[in-house]
Order: sequence, then structure tokens, then C-alpha cells
Amino acid sequence: MYAITSDVTETRPIARHIDTALRICPSDGEDFLLAVESQERRDDRKEASWPYYVAYLQSKYKLPVLLLVLCRDRATAKWAVGPFDCGTRGWTVQRTWPLVVGPDNLPMITDARTAARNPALAAFSALTHANNRDCDAILDALDQALTGMAADASDYIYQFLDVTLGETPAGDKWRSIMGFVNYFPGRGHLMERAYLEGQAEGKAAGEAALILRLLEKRGILVSEDTRERITSCADLHTLTTWFDRALTVTASEDLFGVEADGVDGADASAAGSQDATF
Repeated sequence: MYAITSDVTETRPIARHIDTALRICPSDGEDFLLAVESQERRDDRKEASWPYYVAYLQSKYKLPVLLLVLCRDRATAKWAVGPFDCGTRGWTVQRTWPLVVGPDNLPMITDARTAARNPALAAFSALTHANNRDCDAILDALDQALTGMAADASDYIYQFLDVTLGETPAGDKWRSIMGFVNYFPGRGHLMERAYLEGQAEGKAAGEAALILRLLEKRGILVSEDTRERITSCADLHTLTTWFDRALTVTASEDLFGVEADGVDGADASAAGSQDATF
């Protein structure tokens, strides 16, 4: 027998993501947390991460936690039922027993009125039947139901399905009808990618406007060709270089430095690095 450290503090950040966690406030009992995981296939790492999720949420929010696992096939659902034990020498210290639903015990909800009465259940139906060729009917019904809901609730469900359906035909179908409010930062879903691309374009446009304003304040004339080149540039590094030059140049064309074959120094450097990469 030998001692190990008793400090259980994590000294480095570890990415841990539950698909979604909801506080449920029933009219006939105490509040509880619903931790939802969408599981496509067996993953033995979950046998350790699921108990962690439950323990963490219970410790943080001081509420009981129900772990709901949504599976797309019978074999995965059979494994996910558990229980997953932590113990030794015949003594169980901790046991995690998820509530599991799958195609065998959750029906396909293809009626918009039924989906409107319980949109969360309809979303779970779409996840468990994502591999079914008739899943489009569930998604169409849910989309119709969400149009009558408050925007914050409907946008949450839109994005929850975007994240959990993933790169599947059902996911492609869902993303074709989505809007944008970001409830799942850092998950790389379609709306987030579009949002970040839009932000980058906005930063580039702002930098270009600053360059033109600086040249104007310094009394330097800007030709239409130069203005077009500045405003059409989307590379922030290049725009920063041009801004620095705008502080001292005596002609707007000098922003672009020494040109070689029609490519300025900053652009040529970027092009060279791309050639080396590929």
C-alpha cells in the first residue's frame, strides 16, 4: 500500500460537454436536472464520463440529476442501460444507471400537432430515429411545430438538433431549415460557423474603413482602384500591414509595398506560405 495525492482539484482545463442540460420544474414535485446525451454507438469512455457529469451537476446545482441517453439502434441502447459501477472487492461505491430511449421504446412523431404539444419529445424522437429513412417526416413536423413557439425556445431546439444529429442525412435536412441564436458555443455547428465567418468579414470591413479614414485625415488622395483593393481585402493580417503603412505613406498606392507579378509583399508572403503547406 502506498499513498497518492489527496488533492482532486483539476489543474488544467479539460473539455467536457454534455449534449444539453435542462432544469425541469414539474408542478407535482421538486425540481431536477435532466442531462441529455445522444449516443450513436457504444463508447466505453462514457462509462467514466457519465458518472462524472452526474456528480458534477449534482454538486454544482444541489439538485437531483437524471441522465437521459438517446440511442439510434438496439445494440447501443442495450449497452447504454448499464449499470456502470465504481467499486472493488465486491463493494459498489457508485452506480450510474441511465434512462435510455431508442427506436424500440420511443415512437416516430410525424404529426405537427403532437410535436407542438411536446416539442422536446419530438426532438428526442428525431434523434432516436435519425437512421430511419422516414426521419424527414419527423423533422418536417417538428419544424412546423416550432414556428408557433417563442423564439428563444424554438431556436434552442433548432441548435440542439444541429449539434446532436451531426453529419448525417437527417442533420443535413435539419440544417437546411435552421435560423441562428447561439446556445452551443464552441461546438462547430453550421450556424456558429456562419456567424464566425460573418464576424471575420465585419472585422475586415471595419479595418478597411479605418485605413481609408486615416488616409483622408492625412489629406492623401485615394483612387477608385486603390479604394476597391482596400475594401475588397478580407485578410486581417494584410489590412493591419496596410494600416501601419497608412501612418507614413505619401501616396495611397504606397500602401501595397513592392509588387511582384501584381501581388504585394504581404500577399506574396501569404501565398508563399500556402504553397509550402500544400
